[in-house]
Amino acid sequence: MAQHLHILGICGTFMGGIAAIAKAAGYRVTGCDANVYPPMSEQLTALGIELIEGFGEDQVRLKPDLWVIGNVVTRGNPLMEAILDRGERYVSGPQWLAAHVLAGRHVLAVAGTHGKTTVSTMLAWILECAGRKPGYLIGGVPMDFPTSARHTGSDLFVIEADEYDTAFFDKRSKFVHYGPRTAILNNLEFDHADIFDDLASIERQFHHFVRIVPRTGLLVSNGADKALERVLTKGAWSPIERFGVPTGWTAGPSDKDGAFELAWQGEALGRVRWKLLGEHNRMNALAALGAARHAGVPPTQAIEALSRFSGVRRRMQVRGEVAGVTVYDDFAHHPTAIRTTLEGLRQRVGKARILAVLEPRSNTMRRGVMKDALPESLAAADHVFVYTANVGWNPETVFARLGARASCSGDLEALVSAIAAEAHAGDHVLVMSNGGFGGIHGKLLDRLHKPA
Repeated sequence: MAQHLHILGICGTFMGGIAAIAKAAGYRVTGCDANVYPPMSEQLTALGIELIEGFGEDQVRLKPDLWVIGNVVTRGNPLMEAILDRGERYVSGPQWLAAHVLAGRHVLAVAGTHGKTTVSTMLAWILECAGRKPGYLIGGVPMDFPTSARHTGSDLFVIEADEYDTAFFDKRSKFVHYGPRTAILNNLEFDHADIFDDLASIERQFHHFVRIVPRTGLLVSNGADKALERVLTKGAWSPIERFGVPTGWTAGPSDKDGAFELAWQGEALGRVRWKLLGEHNRMNALAALGAARHAGVPPTQAIEALSRFSGVRRRMQVRGEVAGVTVYDDFAHHPTAIRTTLEGLRQRVGKARILAVLEPRSNTMRRGVMKDALPESLAAADHVFVYTANVGWNPETVFARLGARASCSGDLEALVSAIAAEAHAGDHVLVMSNGGFGGIHGKLLDRLHKPA
């Protein structure tokens, strides 16, 4: 009989991915979450995974062989308390994945403050196009794959390597469990103010990650990132290939169609022709290229695959165009990501007006840790709309520096009305949030269809 796993916090992207992988590996999988919601609930139900709403302690009657605990679970959770009282076996999601899926495989792990999902997807796509059929677990929805996680018989596994903590009982970063042979260090800035005190504490976790890469492995690191260079000076026991610097992987400027040249140590390798925007995506491509070569894919083959790469949902995804107004959805929620996303869109649309719509939703943003960097990060926008509900600081004061270019509102419907009133044909509305933002994209498109 198949071993039974019951997963707590199953509807998150990461834990839902583990559920799908476990099911494919032959386990019986059930799970629960505070809110069983689509799209993850629909994906899991389609796989035959039984979902339970809430964390009721009566779920102990399921008597699984093992409880797999997501980091959304805290002490005081009724089911977790019952598991502890009974002395039953439990592990974190990363622990289970490391022991039962990653062990014995060539793991390609993508770490960094920004771009993890995009680079992981690029890398999996390059390997797929090369016929390697990698397993993968990605914290987003790839456009070129039907799911965000899969388990295959391949010796290659691509994983988005998150620095967030593992579980309430394991405060190490998730990525220290993964045992990578190829590790990408994409960039490093302060984030996750709810669990890290400062940048140095995150750098320490990144160095723990570097410490577990074998000497036969490879570190593919952003050579232009000072924080990552500090991490590497603490010690590195693996070969290092840097990108973004002349001595390593480099990308030329993009032309008006988004195409650009790639080179290794000054030697031209070929030209990527795609529709992705911004310098950050060119850097992402370099990281994926270096990691793919370590897995045996020649750069020319990787470049051809990147030219057919569609991207990731919620990364500059066009949600619709109404009355000449184009509405985009983007995951950007850190000042650096906001700035680079806007700069990429500005390069694409030229002098056309950009209306930027921001929900400061992450724990770091709500605490106001980076609030003073936000006005400058939005400088490329012609008008800025900020959703102010649930923030612990005064947005009107912070965005006063932008003068009449900024509008703040804690009422979502009022915000939608203000954006619709401001937008006219030829404008580009860029909506940025790391959540669903109350369905603002659909509300705005509806309003543009039927102006008040």
